[in-house]
Amino acid sequence: MTVEVLSTADGRDKTAMSRRHAAAWFAARDAGHAPPVGTAAPPPRPARPETPELLDPRDVPKRKPGSPQGRIALLHAVAHIELNAVDLHWDLVARFAHVPMPPGYYDDWVKAADEESKHFNLMCDCLEELGSFYGALPAHAGVWRAAEDTAEDHMGRLAVVPMVLEARGLDVTPGMIDLFRKAGADSAVAALESIYAEEVGHVAYGSKWFHFLCGRDGLDPKPVFHELVRKYFHGVLKPPFNDEKRAEAGLPPDFYWPLTEPQ
Repeated sequence: MTVEVLSTADGRDKTAMSRRHAAAWFAARDAGHAPPVGTAAPPPRPARPETPELLDPRDVPKRKPGSPQGRIALLHAVAHIELNAVDLHWDLVARFAHVPMPPGYYDDWVKAADEESKHFNLMCDCLEELGSFYGALPAHAGVWRAAEDTAEDHMGRLAVVPMVLEARGLDVTPGMIDLFRKAGADSAVAALESIYAEEVGHVAYGSKWFHFLCGRDGLDPKPVFHELVRKYFHGVLKPPFNDEKRAEAGLPPDFYWPLTEPQ
C-alpha cells in the first residue's frame, strides 16, 4: 500500500488513497492484530503532478507575506511541504521495512501520514477559498533532498526529517497563524492551528524511535544526533526556536543549539 501512495501523482488522489490505507491499518489494529508489514521497493522519488513547477530554492519568487498574493504563496508553500510529508512518512515505512521494529512504530508513521494527508487537503481548501489552487505557483525542489540523502540510513532519516525539518515547523507556524489572524483569514487560522497541534506528535515520533534505535544499539543519542544532522543537513540550524513545543516533542535544547554553529 505504501508504494501505491508513493506512485500516485495527483495530490488529492494521493491523500485520499493515503487516508484509505491508514483507515484500513487502524481498523485491523482495532480488531486486535497488526497487518503484515512485508517488503517493498519504493521509488527513488514519489510521483508528482505536472504542476507546480519545481525550482531551485534560490529561484522561487519571494512575495510579501502581508499582501493577499503573499498569503496565497505562503499557503501554497505549506501545501507543498505537507504533500511531501505524506510521501516522507509512507517512504519511512516502506524503505526501512527490513529493520525489525515494534508494531507501534508503524502505528505512529501511518497516523502521521494520515494527518499529513489531512493537512494537505486543508491547505488546498484554503487556497481554493482564495481563488487559487495547489500547482498555481512554483514550488521548492529541494524538499525531497533529505529523503534521497538518507535513503540508506534509517537513523539519519529520523534525525533529519522529523527531528530537524518538522521541528522547524514548530518554530515558524505560530508566526504564520498570527499573520493570517491579523488578515481575518479564519479558515487559514483554523487549518494552521490544527497542523501545529499535530506536528508536535510527528516530531515526538521521530525522537521516540531515534532514541529506541540508539538504545537498542547501546548508543548515546545526543552525539549520534549531532553527527547525523551535520552529515545530512545542509547548513546550520537557525534560531529562534520554539523551545516549549520542541521540549514537548522530546527535543531538549542541548540537542539542537550546538547545531547552530558551523563546524
